[in-house]
Amino acid sequence: MTVLTTPVVDHGHIQPIPVHFDDLDAMGIVHNARYAVLFERAVSQYWAARGHSFENGRPTSPDVFHAVREFAITYHAPIRGTGDVLVHFWLERWGSTSAVYRFRFLSPDAATVHADGHRTIVRLDPATLRPAPWTDAARAVAANLLKTPVIRA
Repeated sequence: MTVLTTPVVDHGHIQPIPVHFDDLDAMGIVHNARYAVLFERAVSQYWAARGHSFENGRPTSPDVFHAVREFAITYHAPIRGTGDVLVHFWLERWGSTSAVYRFRFLSPDAATVHADGHRTIVRLDPATLRPAPWTDAARAVAANLLKTPVIRA
């Protein structure tokens, strides 16, 4: 059994995520549509460990009520078979109601970039479904993911 060592990065976070058999296509590589799911799992684990998740069908904070506005990905090398993959993600921008993540899918040794891309989300008010500002609690968590730290006057 291989022990996965998560590399240290100068920005963002690296989350190991397992690839399961049902993530694969008929050729034994990760199906292109599954990358979005794997990314979502990685980001969800990060935020859940910091108090932002769904428990018993309810959000633990209003900041988990958001929608994806844009998702773009470029594939470089297929992920073959099952096992762990590393998802390196960070925030490129954190606005008043939206956020832009950048991400990379890396091999377990971090030597191969399988894919990279970005995802934009918008925090929504559950009653109106209109953009709503992030809470201070979410801003505190997000600050650790920003590639360039926010400097406030």
